[in-house]
Amino acid sequence: MTFLQRYGPTALVTGASSGIGAAMAEQLAAKGFNVIVTARRQDRLAALAAQLKDRHAVEAIDWVCDLSKPEQVGALIAKLQEVDLGLVVSNAGFGFKGRFDAASLALQQEMLMVNTMAPLTLCRALLPGLVLRGRGGVILTGSVEGFIGCPYSTTYAASKAFIQSLGEGLWAEYRPLGVDILTLCPGATDTEAPGKQGIDPATLPHLMSAEEVARRALEQLGQGPVYVPSAHYREVFEQLLSLPREQALLSMAESLKP
Repeated sequence: MTFLQRYGPTALVTGASSGIGAAMAEQLAAKGFNVIVTARRQDRLAALAAQLKDRHAVEAIDWVCDLSKPEQVGALIAKLQEVDLGLVVSNAGFGFKGRFDAASLALQQEMLMVNTMAPLTLCRALLPGLVLRGRGGVILTGSVEGFIGCPYSTTYAASKAFIQSLGEGLWAEYRPLGVDILTLCPGATDTEAPGKQGIDPATLPHLMSAEEVARRALEQLGQGPVYVPSAHYREVFEQLLSLPREQALLSMAESLKP
């Protein structure tokens, strides 16, 4: 089967208003997918949907959804019951850089809702339909920070560790059922995220474009279970994880201290 035959005809992309999500939506539409894009920013979503329709002559639907609010996640899932969905790209997420107690509890709770509970809820609701179809896929956007507790990014790293563990378990459960699961773990990527966390992207080594990350992830789907698109960050974290845990954590804390 072609990629479209295996994972089409329709893909859902969360966090699609910018960055990796927007790049995923663009590349899927270029492959002939009808695309449902969702995020919080209505103006950006509407512009993206219009662009996808014009460029690729596909159906593109923009649904505003705040994934930190369970009732909005539930409403999104209800709408999706009427869609012949073959691919779920759970990409939405955000982080915070700084000492653990510098971020409010409310912000960290919101982060966990978006980064962990929303992907879990979407997978639980949508995977049975993919199984009934006998084909389909799920891409969960994690991070290399999910490989180890990252000082000064502690809650974000913990949320991405959850995503990695969730994705690995689902990969093993659903592979025999015809559904491919991939946990995408990017390193530094040229998106809005670094700027929002007070980081100048120009200072980040081996920065990858969102388009390249998206392209490599789509190529890797079906190979799974976990994929790090950056050779540099694969090497960095392999070296870190080969160290005694205490040494690795303290070394990271020293180098990442604000």
